[in-house]
Amino acid sequence: MYEILRAVRPMVLNSARVVEAEVRDLGWTVGSRAVMEVLLDGAPMTVPQVASRLSLARQNVQRHVDELIKLGHVESKPNPAHRRSVLIQPTEKGSRAFRGLHDRERAQLALLAPQCSEQDLRTTIRVLGDLNHDIKARAAASAAGTRT
Repeated sequence: MYEILRAVRPMVLNSARVVEAEVRDLGWTVGSRAVMEVLLDGAPMTVPQVASRLSLARQNVQRHVDELIKLGHVESKPNPAHRRSVLIQPTEKGSRAFRGLHDRERAQLALLAPQCSEQDLRTTIRVLGDLNHDIKARAAASAAGTRT
């Protein structure tokens, strides 16, 4: 497991550098791109819901949402379930921007690791998902002051 994490860390940092360069023209950051992706996954969400999905602090997500609102890429709307917690949803402009970006990303990603089979990739997804699940549980326990 250590070797997996050791291999993943620089990959995550380098991929963030690539994403940062790709989103710069949109006025986005790696974080705001992640917020857009979560918002485009389904129904409008509150900032705390987005923060939970991304395992980020609510304040950080709020900062990204505020910037995306200024750019006209997301908008807030009343939340019938809670008067003080608005729902955030992508605008058509934001949806178009993300789709264009995502199409370019997918084309670039299709060129990576051609030596890996479909089964290799499926196994990697499963292993990394399981590892993330367990690390997330440890992080939650650490934040709560308990040991796992």
